[in-house]
Formats: sequence, structure tokens, C-alpha cells
Amino acid sequence: MKKMQVINLRGEKEPFSRKKVYEACRRSGASKKIAEKVAKKIEKKVYPGIKTKKIGELVKKILSKESKKSSIKFSLKDAMRKLGPSGFDFEKFIADVFAKNNFKVALNRRLPGSCISSYEIDFTATKNKIQKIGECKYHSSPGSRVDLKIALYNHARFLDIKKHKKFKNKNIQSVLVTNTKFTSKVIKYCKCNNIELLGWRYPKNKGLEKVIEKSNFYPITILPSFKKSFKKMFAKKRMMLASDILNFKPAKISQKTNIPIKEVKKLVEEAKILLE
Repeated sequence: MKKMQVINLRGEKEPFSRKKVYEACRRSGASKKIAEKVAKKIEKKVYPGIKTKKIGELVKKILSKESKKSSIKFSLKDAMRKLGPSGFDFEKFIADVFAKNNFKVALNRRLPGSCISSYEIDFTATKNKIQKIGECKYHSSPGSRVDLKIALYNHARFLDIKKHKKFKNKNIQSVLVTNTKFTSKVIKYCKCNNIELLGWRYPKNKGLEKVIEKSNFYPITILPSFKKSFKKMFAKKRMMLASDILNFKPAKISQKTNIPIKEVKKLVEEAKILLE
């Protein structure tokens, strides 16, 4: 089993790891016993050349029989990708995450620079006289990374904004957010230049998935019965979190979104399993 090669999301070969399956189940909230049971079953089902995406599907299927809540949580990374195809809904989601952490958030701002008259900014988040100037990089393709050229552009723009007289003596900070991972060069560069990063599994133990899990800020797209056709309607009402649908009665949600009440009730039940 140690030499069995599987195909990862970037199309590269890598050794099958039973440990990765176990740890993925544990991160989804499964008990040690259930995680071990799933890992053993997967170990028997894998074959040379199987795609890690297929392994994930098998894990979710087995988890759904062992722990419904864990099986829903297991889909978090995929749920983040489902916020696309454009990045705007991801920006709305991130804005909601900052807002629920007591930041005053504004989307799609235009800020002046010293050399360039105006820059379009994805969001600003202000709290305790600190203003974060945020750039969101959304990727819908599995295995995508935020590379160095993105970090360089983001930093150059931030420095020009910081030099403008409007921000003289103001405490402004740069933050780069993504639903995927950063390359090692991006991490090194941003550490060197005091740029805040928030992405998948970064910072270590404080990444986007941890922020979501800690505060139950799960995207509504994580719910198994959520359909692609629902996204536009929920986004329009700024209901981007699974918790949002527990704030209203199903009939009210149906009225607000024009989604049949039968479908809404399914979503509500799944949200309760996930969050309660």
C-alpha cells in the first residue's frame, strides 16, 4: 500500500496515505473510532491511479452512514469552490465572516493612491481604528494556488494607497484572502512584508477552514440539498452562511427566495444537523 500511487487534484502522482484519510475525517469532527473505520474501508477500496477526488467521494459516502454531521463538514473545501463561478459571492462570504467578528465591512471600495488616482479594492474591514484593505482571490479549479505575482501586485497597490495623504498617520494593513492555498514563495514574501494571509490551512491552525469551524461560519453551499440554482437567490438576500437560514421560519425564507418550501425545509434540517 505504501507504493500505491494516486492522482491528486493537480494531476500529479503521489503515494496513497491512509493517515491523510484518517486526519481528514478527524478534521471533519469524526471520532477516532469512526475515522479509523473509514480509513480501513478506504484502504481496501483504493487502486493504483485512483484520483484523490474519487477517494474524497468514497470517504463522504462512508461518513454519511457513520456521522451525518461529519459528512457535511467533510465537504467544506468543495462548498467554498461552489461559491463561484465568479469571485463576487466569495467576497460577500468573506465580508460576512469579518462582519460577524465585529468588523465594519465595505465591499468594492475605490481608494486613492499616491501615484495612481484610484484603485478598486475588494473590501475594507475596520475595527479599533485599524483598517484592513482586503484582496480576495477565489479559485474554482481544484488544486489551484495563489502565486507570487498576485502577492506582488497586492503589495504594490497597498504601498501606493498607504502613501496617499488620506491615510497619513492611519493604521492600515494589507490582507490577502483565498479559498485555496498559497505557494511557499507567497508565504515567505508576505511574512517579510508584514502582509496578513488567510487561506486554506494557512496560517497553521488558524486558516480559513479553522475560522469557519470555530465560529460556525459555514457557507450555505455546504448543505447537501443546496442546488446551484439557489445560489443567486440566497446571495441576493445576503444569506451566504448556513446559519442564516436558521434565523427565519421556512415559510419566510421561501417567500424571500422563491424557493419551494419543501426544498427550504430540507436545507433547514441539514443546517440544524451541522450547527446544533
